[in-house]
Amino acid sequence: MRVLEGARSVLDLFRLDGKKALVTGGAQGIGRGYALAMAGAGADVAIVDLNERTGKSTVEEVRSLGGESMFVRCDVTDKGQVGEMVEAVVERFGRLDIGVNNAGVYREGEEETYSKEDWDRVIAVNLTGVFLCAQAEARQMIRQGSGGKIINTASMSGSIANGTTSYNVSKAGVIHLTKSLAAKWGRHNINVNCISPSYLLSPMNAATPSELRDRIRELHPLGYIQRPEDLYGPIVFLASDASNYVTGRDLMVDGGHTANIWLEPPERKVAPRVGRDEEVLQLRHDLDVLGVEYDEDVVVPERLDYLRHLRR
Repeated sequence: MRVLEGARSVLDLFRLDGKKALVTGGAQGIGRGYALAMAGAGADVAIVDLNERTGKSTVEEVRSLGGESMFVRCDVTDKGQVGEMVEAVVERFGRLDIGVNNAGVYREGEEETYSKEDWDRVIAVNLTGVFLCAQAEARQMIRQGSGGKIINTASMSGSIANGTTSYNVSKAGVIHLTKSLAAKWGRHNINVNCISPSYLLSPMNAATPSELRDRIRELHPLGYIQRPEDLYGPIVFLASDASNYVTGRDLMVDGGHTANIWLEPPERKVAPRVGRDEEVLQLRHDLDVLGVEYDEDVVVPERLDYLRHLRR
């Protein structure tokens, strides 16, 4: 293998051996994907979530990859709990090198009748929660004196108006929060970046009907619905030394969806890299852990209510 000056290979830059990380909202969906990707690159990863059942399942998956892991139950809107969560991770791992702030919720509703309760909840989790976690993580990294990486989950909805207003606003706030914290904490060698995914099938939106899935595929130049696996590379890049000179950036990972306004769907010339069965592999896993049967074509009221509950 060719090596760079200093006898370090290019691929070594992406290794996370010996790094200690935490992921909020890490029990399932995007967060679980982040955790498994970093563990696969060599990191020890703490799973932070409200759902102990799915969280402990992901802990075991991380351990199966050779990494150390732990579960911490935490409400990211509670500053006291957030501080205790970081302390628990550091007590177990000895330090904190990577903080991934991914916990989020979505509340549907028409803007003219949208409740203040729903608005406050979305902003509290998606924006204030990210700030509280980043703040606690940065304090620990500053005490350690060796810098670190903080990565927030934003959304393409922070750059385009495609969802409920509360969600769009919360994710736009995450993008600018990321830039602001990067400007403040670079002097401590702390990099702060965010990732903006596209439409992604997770337990939170597993009830997406098949006709809407077809429309999503049509309006993405790459032709398939995003999977957690499509975020493995981006999270490892931003968590590793490969991104040491990258900070304050929003990494859009959207299959090209925001590249155009798509008056006409792009015409495919070859089959997409990912087939429809592959799109839902991790979704099926997450639903199995939750004890929910997956069926793309049948959305029964009881299952829909349960999945909506997961958004809270």
